[in-house]
Amino acid sequence: MKAIQHTLLAAAIVAAAALPLTVLAQAAATGAAAAAKPATGEMTEAEVRKVDKDSKKITLKHGAIKNLDMPPMTMVFGVSDAALLDKVNVGDKVRFTATGEGGKFTVTELQPAK
Repeated sequence: MKAIQHTLLAAAIVAAAALPLTVLAQAAATGAAAAAKPATGEMTEAEVRKVDKDSKKITLKHGAIKNLDMPPMTMVFGVSDAALLDKVNVGDKVRFTATGEGGKFTVTELQPAK
Protein backbone atom coordinates (compact mmCIF):
# COMPACT_ATOMS: atom_id res chain seq x y z
CA MET A 1 0.00 0.00 0.00
CA LYS A 2 2.82 2.41 0.89
CA ALA A 3 4.50 1.70 -2.46
CA ILE A 4 1.32 2.70 -4.32
CA GLN A 5 1.01 5.89 -2.25
CA HIS A 6 4.64 6.78 -2.99
CA THR A 7 4.15 6.09 -6.68
CA LEU A 8 1.01 8.25 -6.80
CA LEU A 9 2.73 11.03 -4.87
CA ALA A 10 5.73 10.93 -7.24
CA ALA A 11 3.41 11.04 -10.27
CA ALA A 12 1.54 14.02 -8.80
CA ILE A 13 4.80 15.88 -8.18
CA VAL A 14 6.03 15.23 -11.74
CA ALA A 15 2.70 16.36 -13.20
CA ALA A 16 2.68 19.51 -11.05
CA ALA A 17 6.24 20.34 -12.07
CA ALA A 18 5.49 19.83 -15.77
CA LEU A 19 2.39 22.04 -15.79
CA PRO A 20 4.21 25.39 -15.47
CA LEU A 21 6.57 24.36 -18.28
CA THR A 22 3.62 23.60 -20.55
CA VAL A 23 1.99 26.93 -19.71
CA LEU A 24 5.27 28.78 -20.37
CA ALA A 25 5.78 26.99 -23.67
CA GLN A 26 2.26 27.91 -24.80
CA ALA A 27 2.74 31.53 -23.74
CA ALA A 28 6.06 31.73 -25.59
CA ALA A 29 4.55 30.24 -28.73
CA THR A 30 1.60 32.63 -28.59
CA GLY A 31 3.88 35.63 -28.07
CA ALA A 32 6.13 34.61 -30.97
CA ALA A 33 3.13 34.15 -33.23
CA ALA A 34 1.75 37.54 -32.26
CA ALA A 35 5.06 39.27 -32.92
CA ALA A 36 5.47 37.54 -36.28
CA LYS A 37 1.98 38.18 -37.59
CA PRO A 38 1.64 40.88 -40.22
CA ALA A 39 0.16 44.22 -39.33
CA THR A 40 -3.60 44.27 -39.55
CA GLY A 41 -6.37 46.63 -38.75
CA GLU A 42 -5.78 50.31 -38.18
CA MET A 43 -3.25 52.30 -40.11
CA THR A 44 -1.13 54.89 -38.31
CA GLU A 45 -0.95 58.56 -39.30
CA ALA A 46 2.54 59.95 -39.95
CA GLU A 47 4.61 62.63 -41.64
CA VAL A 48 7.50 61.66 -43.89
CA ARG A 49 10.74 63.16 -42.55
CA LYS A 50 13.27 61.40 -44.79
CA VAL A 51 13.26 58.95 -47.71
CA ASP A 52 16.42 56.87 -48.27
CA LYS A 53 15.87 54.83 -51.42
CA ASP A 54 19.44 53.46 -51.46
CA SER A 55 19.02 51.91 -47.99
CA LYS A 56 15.32 51.12 -48.48
CA LYS A 57 14.42 53.11 -45.36
CA ILE A 58 11.96 55.82 -44.44
CA THR A 59 11.93 58.15 -41.42
CA LEU A 60 8.43 58.82 -40.10
CA LYS A 61 7.10 61.08 -37.36
CA HIS A 62 4.20 58.86 -36.39
CA GLY A 63 1.32 58.55 -33.99
CA ALA A 64 0.84 55.56 -31.70
CA ILE A 65 1.24 52.22 -33.49
CA LYS A 66 -1.31 50.05 -31.72
CA ASN A 67 -0.31 46.64 -33.13
CA LEU A 68 3.29 47.25 -31.97
CA ASP A 69 2.28 48.88 -28.67
CA MET A 70 4.50 51.84 -29.62
CA PRO A 71 3.96 55.45 -28.53
CA PRO A 72 4.20 58.41 -30.93
CA MET A 73 7.76 59.26 -31.99
CA THR A 74 10.04 59.83 -34.96
CA MET A 75 11.96 56.79 -36.14
CA VAL A 76 13.48 54.99 -39.11
CA PHE A 77 11.71 52.00 -40.65
CA GLY A 78 12.78 49.56 -43.31
CA VAL A 79 10.26 48.93 -46.08
CA SER A 80 8.96 45.58 -47.27
CA ASP A 81 8.96 46.81 -50.88
CA ALA A 82 11.29 49.55 -52.16
CA ALA A 83 8.53 50.67 -54.56
CA LEU A 84 6.66 52.10 -51.54
CA LEU A 85 9.30 54.84 -51.34
CA ASP A 86 8.50 56.01 -54.89
CA LYS A 87 5.04 57.09 -53.70
CA VAL A 88 6.15 59.62 -51.07
CA ASN A 89 8.23 62.76 -50.54
CA VAL A 90 9.56 64.53 -47.46
CA GLY A 91 6.72 66.45 -45.77
CA ASP A 92 3.95 64.19 -47.09
CA LYS A 93 1.20 63.14 -44.68
CA VAL A 94 0.76 59.38 -44.91
CA ARG A 95 -0.92 56.39 -43.32
CA PHE A 96 1.00 53.15 -42.84
CA THR A 97 1.12 49.73 -41.26
CA ALA A 98 4.25 48.13 -39.86
CA THR A 99 5.52 44.92 -38.35
CA GLY A 100 8.16 44.44 -35.72
CA GLU A 101 10.27 41.32 -35.51
CA GLY A 102 13.48 40.94 -33.56
CA GLY A 103 13.75 44.67 -32.96
CA LYS A 104 13.50 45.40 -36.71
CA PHE A 105 10.51 47.51 -37.74
CA THR A 106 9.26 47.34 -41.32
CA VAL A 107 6.61 49.38 -43.14
CA THR A 108 4.41 46.94 -45.03
CA GLU A 109 1.82 49.35 -46.42
CA LEU A 110 2.08 53.07 -47.15
CA GLN A 111 -0.49 55.45 -48.64
CA PRO A 112 -1.27 59.16 -48.74
CA ALA A 113 -3.33 60.37 -45.78
CA LYS A 114 -6.93 61.26 -46.55
